[in-house]
Amino acid sequence: MSPTWFITGASSGFGLDLALLALECGHKVIGTVRNASKSSTAVTAIKSAGGEILELDVTKPEIVPGIVEKANALSGGIDILVNNAGYSLLGAVEDISDAEAHAQLETNFFGPLRLIRALLPTLRARGDTTIVNVSSVAGQDAQPACGLYAASKFALEGLSEALAREVEPFGISVLIVEPGAFRTNFLSAVQKTQVPLSEPYIGGPVDVVLGKFEAAQGRQRGDPAKAVRRVFEVVTGTGEAGSLKGKVLRLPLGPDCVERVEGKMARLQGDLDAARGVAMGTDLD
Repeated sequence: MSPTWFITGASSGFGLDLALLALECGHKVIGTVRNASKSSTAVTAIKSAGGEILELDVTKPEIVPGIVEKANALSGGIDILVNNAGYSLLGAVEDISDAEAHAQLETNFFGPLRLIRALLPTLRARGDTTIVNVSSVAGQDAQPACGLYAASKFALEGLSEALAREVEPFGISVLIVEPGAFRTNFLSAVQKTQVPLSEPYIGGPVDVVLGKFEAAQGRQRGDPAKAVRRVFEVVTGTGEAGSLKGKVLRLPLGPDCVERVEGKMARLQGDLDAARGVAMGTDLD
């Protein structure tokens, strides 16, 4: 029997590509978009391929239970939850308002949390099911200008680590996907702080990184079709990456991601080595 995927943020990018790939492979897909009329191209593509579409704003907790109920009714039960909906807020931490910070976390962290809680009874009952949380290389390595975006992904990764241990006895796998730079519309959809970059940061690391993001749009080296293929293979245990199914918690994607994570690991090891003596001398005498 073909598994059913529930994919948030299916209006573009990885979400749309993954939905279409799963349908092409004979699986069932329920994709969600915030506004079906504004995402008509994606809606038509998914429906034409045999999928279903539901409107869902993951920042509205009151509608999540009803959407999950509809999804289960449409499909007979969800087997694979993909928390893909998200966006990036860029700017200096000092310039980010409370409202902007809350909005970033509502979409990138609390949205997935709500869907995980709502779907866990179904995933647990069906067994051999999967939760895919789409993070980012920023969930491992936080650059200047990405403070709140990285914080939301760090939070999602921490949740995923604990969740994986909690649900393993139920036959539920958790996979954290960490893409680097891929040629999607992600950078064109970033949001910047409402206030312009504060004077002390002009010309500094925040300004430099913002400039790099602007220059990178449309020039990212990553192929999104290859990325979603790898995700599909790890989840289903098929193809080139199928041997990783159930063996990895994190799936880094892209040479840039691997390089940055390796750099982060080296810095962490450096901190641990430098502080080892201090750390080991803190027990009660």
